[in-house]
Amino acid sequence: MAETTHSHSGHSHGARFDRAWLLLAALLAAVAVMDAAALWPVVRFTGGALLDTAPFIAFAVLAIGGLKASGAENLVARAFQGREVRMIMLAALVGGLAPFCSCEVIPFIAALLALGAPLSAVMAFWLASPLMDPAMFLITSGTLGLDFALAKTAAAVGLGLMGGFGTWAFAATPVFRDPLRAQNAPRCETSCCGSKTPFSGTPVWRFWNVPARRATFRAAALENAGFLLKWLTLAYAVEAVMIRYVPAEWIADLVGGPGLGPIVLGALLGAPAYLNGYAAVPLVDALLNQGMSNGAAMSFMLAGGVSCIPAAIAVWALVKPRVFAAYLGYAFAGSVIAGLLWQSIA
Repeated sequence: MAETTHSHSGHSHGARFDRAWLLLAALLAAVAVMDAAALWPVVRFTGGALLDTAPFIAFAVLAIGGLKASGAENLVARAFQGREVRMIMLAALVGGLAPFCSCEVIPFIAALLALGAPLSAVMAFWLASPLMDPAMFLITSGTLGLDFALAKTAAAVGLGLMGGFGTWAFAATPVFRDPLRAQNAPRCETSCCGSKTPFSGTPVWRFWNVPARRATFRAAALENAGFLLKWLTLAYAVEAVMIRYVPAEWIADLVGGPGLGPIVLGALLGAPAYLNGYAAVPLVDALLNQGMSNGAAMSFMLAGGVSCIPAAIAVWALVKPRVFAAYLGYAFAGSVIAGLLWQSIA
C-alpha cells in the first residue's frame, strides 16, 4: 500500500492547490531569493535525476495500470482464508506486494475484523502493506540499487510476519482482546470502493479485451504518472538542496557510523521526516551520499513507511489505541532489527 495506491487524494485538494507542486515552487523560490546562482544547478540536477529514473517510472506506471485494470487487488481476500498461521504468512506476503487505494483498506479490514478474521493476520497485512509494492520496488531499485530494494522487500514481509505472529502469541492478553472500535462495522462507504465487498471477484488478466478495463488502465496510468512525477520532482529538488547546503559531516555525525545508535535514530527520525514512500527514496539517497549508514537508511524507510499518515490513519480509524500502540511498537522494533541486519551484510 505505497502511495501510488493513494491515488484518490487528489480529488480533495484540487490541482492548483496540490501540496507537492506548492512545496516545489516554494523551495525553488527560496533558492532563487537566497542564492540565485544555485537555482539553475538545482533545476538541472532535478531534471537529470528524473531522466535517469524515467524508465523505472514508466514501467511502474504501466504495471500499476495493468494491476488495477485486471482487478489483481481481488487476490488480497484470499490471504484471509484458511488456518490462522497460513493467513498470517499470506497476509504478510500479499500486504507487501499488492497495490491498492489506501481508503479501500478501511472498509475491507473493518469487515474482516467484524466478521471474525484474526487480528494477527490483519496486523501482518497492515505492517507489510505500506512498505513495498511493484512500483515502489522499481523506483527503489532504480535509485538505491537492486540489493536495497530486495532487502527492503524481505524486511517488509519479515516485519509483517513478526507483527502477525507476535499478535497471535499474545492474542489472549488485554492488549489485543476486543480490538475493534465500537463504531466500526463491516460496511463500505468511501468513494473509491467499487462494491460493497472490497476485493471480491476474479481478476481478468486479459483486461485489454474489455473496454471498461482499458479505460481503467488509462485512468490509473495517467493518475499515477502525475502522482509519481510531482513527488519525485519535489524529492529530487530536496536532494539537490541537501547535497548543496547540508554539510556531509552533520549527517555522518548524526546517523553515520556503525553501532545501534544511528539505526535507532534513523527509525525515530523516519516518521517526522517522511514525505511518502516514493519521495523518501531520493531523500535517503541524498542522506546516504552525505554519510548516513546503511542500517540507518533501512530503519528510516521502514519506520517512516509504517507510521506515515495514510498508513497510520487506516489503523487508528479501526482499532483501539492499545492496538495502535502495538502496531507502532512492532514497526519500531522491526525497523531497528532490519537495520541491524542490513548493516551487517551491506
